[in-house]
Amino acid sequence: MGILALIPARGGSKGIPKKNLRLMNGKPLIAYAIENAKKSKYIRDVFVTTDSKEIEEVSKVYGAAVIKRDNELSSDLVTLDPVIYHAMLKAEKETGKFYDAVITLQPTSPLLNVETLDSAIEYFISGNFETVISVVNKPHLAWGVKDSELVPLYSERKNRQELPPQYLETGAFVISKRNVVVPESRIGSKTSVYEISEVESIDIDDRNDWLLAETLLKRKKIIFRVEGHLKLGLGHIYNCLTLAFSMMEHDVLLVISKNSREGIEKIKASNLPYRIIESDADIDALINEFKPDIWVNDCLDTDEKYIRHLKSIIPRVISIEDLGSGIKEADAVINALYDDVQQTNVYSGWEYVCLRDEFQIESPNIFNQEVRKVLIMFGGTDPANLNKTLYEIILKITDKYKNIKFEFITGLGYKNKENGVVTREEKNIFVYPDVPRVTKYMREADLAITSQGRTIFELAAMRIPAIVLSQNEREQTHFFAQMENGFLNLGVGAKVDSVLIENTLEWLVSTAIVRKNMYEIMGKYDLRKGLKRVKNIILGEDYE
Repeated sequence: MGILALIPARGGSKGIPKKNLRLMNGKPLIAYAIENAKKSKYIRDVFVTTDSKEIEEVSKVYGAAVIKRDNELSSDLVTLDPVIYHAMLKAEKETGKFYDAVITLQPTSPLLNVETLDSAIEYFISGNFETVISVVNKPHLAWGVKDSELVPLYSERKNRQELPPQYLETGAFVISKRNVVVPESRIGSKTSVYEISEVESIDIDDRNDWLLAETLLKRKKIIFRVEGHLKLGLGHIYNCLTLAFSMMEHDVLLVISKNSREGIEKIKASNLPYRIIESDADIDALINEFKPDIWVNDCLDTDEKYIRHLKSIIPRVISIEDLGSGIKEADAVINALYDDVQQTNVYSGWEYVCLRDEFQIESPNIFNQEVRKVLIMFGGTDPANLNKTLYEIILKITDKYKNIKFEFITGLGYKNKENGVVTREEKNIFVYPDVPRVTKYMREADLAITSQGRTIFELAAMRIPAIVLSQNEREQTHFFAQMENGFLNLGVGAKVDSVLIENTLEWLVSTAIVRKNMYEIMGKYDLRKGLKRVKNIILGEDYE
């Protein structure tokens, strides 16, 4: 079937001056329609019909032929029907062809995909329609005027998803058989609609439309490769979720292996899109399907071969908390927990901490001379079972601290009942598993006992002095949890004597001046800016 694409583009746009020529995300608005038409599997010839010499020249740069529009067809009051009819006749005369169908493509629909356009053409051909119009389905409870009175245009009030389809025409395309294109119309008797996405339906009519369309055109496709399970913990999961939520203007996908059961459960609860893979052997197929612009690794150390492979098929590759040889090949490495990697592509230190939303909006605690609440938290899974160690210690000493409330915040992967870590009100011990907002419990905490993961930064943001017991030797390399930053670090938890823990707790409870000093030290760090820095590094933008 011989198909002609006609792109109408006047030079006299008033809402946005020179709209069709203005650069949107780096190229003229009209270029998007021309490129779609030229990439189509079905369109034979592409013409722009215009009254503007400048539009004519730009259209030719992008590979379209041009039909000069007569003056009588260039006024604000002229509809598109006579314009398209005139251009069709001129194109047939110029090419010597008689077309089977004519497609009107508006230059004001830059988000239309060529795949959608070709699918609509296939629908038009298979249905033997005379006309197919692009529409978007927007069912709403609508009102209208009848006999000078305001009346509902529905019979029953329902939720939006229960309403019948309501198709609104978009400016994206009109596909017409050649014989129905006349000066008064392009609509035949056998007409259908082709539904396109709400994003593709955006029509550039005013400045707000322009801003929205340009923002959407700039969005990236980003894959976060992450792991989280009992042995590894859930810190990487929380970090990636924080980053993914901060990048909602982009197209984000989280990828996790089937062995990360606790991580999968947490990701499911986020309602973010995710994919479970059997192993890394599935990665190439996933990349081919999703076609990411950026790949982010947050699953510990990478090797050079793995990163080189990713970079051969993905424009930008980032690693987080990575001490492997792969950091030499990554475009950027973000190691907020480490401070000793001297390499130009590595961003180390507290400046690159990604605080979750609840910490971005919460104010730091007020210092109290007397300790009234102690918070104990060892992450999402607590692989060293430090919760039980502290629970047993505190159970023995609570009689000394009758005015102190001890609160355990345990994570999704921790088995409270199996470990006997349960609420004992008579002992002033309260256990809260998998809480939705930890800041609710941090607000009134005067002292904390924690492991050496990302929780230390959350405590610093809230200015809560803390005793630190690391889960393992690797956590000991997380530099920030030191006295110079407001933390009293006792080392690897499994190796610390319970008497030392008791004595340290007693010392801090009874020595307000030390806690005050720790509290004031934490106030030196503005941790809330780190998320923006990391986001910009991932996107390849300036981060200052």
